[in-house]
Amino acid sequence: MTFNDDSQLKGGKVTRRGRGAAIGGGAVGVTAIVVFLIAQFTGVDLSGFVGGGDGTTQIQQQGETVDVAPECRTGRDANLKVECRMEGAAESLDGYWTSESRQLGISYTSPEFVLFDGSTSTSCGQASAATGPFYCPPDRAIYLDTAFYDDLQSKYGSSGGPLAQMYVVAHEWGHHIQQLQGSFANTDRSGTGASSGSVRVELQADCYAGAWVGDAANTKDANGQTFFEPITRSEIADALSAASAVGDDSIQERSSGRVDPDSFTHGSSEQRQKWFVRGYQQGATSCDTFSIPGSSL
Repeated sequence: MTFNDDSQLKGGKVTRRGRGAAIGGGAVGVTAIVVFLIAQFTGVDLSGFVGGGDGTTQIQQQGETVDVAPECRTGRDANLKVECRMEGAAESLDGYWTSESRQLGISYTSPEFVLFDGSTSTSCGQASAATGPFYCPPDRAIYLDTAFYDDLQSKYGSSGGPLAQMYVVAHEWGHHIQQLQGSFANTDRSGTGASSGSVRVELQADCYAGAWVGDAANTKDANGQTFFEPITRSEIADALSAASAVGDDSIQERSSGRVDPDSFTHGSSEQRQKWFVRGYQQGATSCDTFSIPGSSL
């Protein structure tokens, strides 16, 4: 999606850490946890392991905090710089879910959104560039190394445009909504397969991402200016290319040359695209992936 050049970014939704920077607050010792990090970007299951801002976006490296708010002030900045794009997406997502959460009957609070370079410590264990983007339930935080976006295009085969990048964020934000609903923690994600609990969780997050995209052109900044220009078909195709690229079948085909549906944890390319489109067309209240038979996924 393209930001309106004149839309205003408040800042305060995204922070950045340098290599090896540790999260504030006590992380649980590694001897007490089992770290299961999947080298994919969506829906890493970390729940079994072990906020807001002052109007500025900050970069933190080796304990040093640098204010970069002047660099991320407008939609024009978001169109030019990936970090500013993440800030703009976060502000739009926050606005959307503040309103939409009422339809889902949940009390909404914002997740933390942390960009990191190389590696960083979390309550779910040590994250690295190979981990890919993920949501960490104990921190209620999204972690993302923006270098992944190069991999999304070069290794996963996505078109890699702005909406493909923001789809990644919106999917992880969807896991935060699931955490607030209780479904993220209460669903058994230990099994695998095309209709497993883990796949249902991931497909719902895809649906939630699509729901945001469907309404994103209506989300507004503090001055009432819409964040985005109207979404085009090519931009939707951009998001769908990302959803397809990270389907279990696509990843398995690229890595081993064979597809094993019994080992699926995130859903096929077709499923991921289907549920993204469902959310895009019908909204977040249409995203119940838990009560339907597996054949309908």
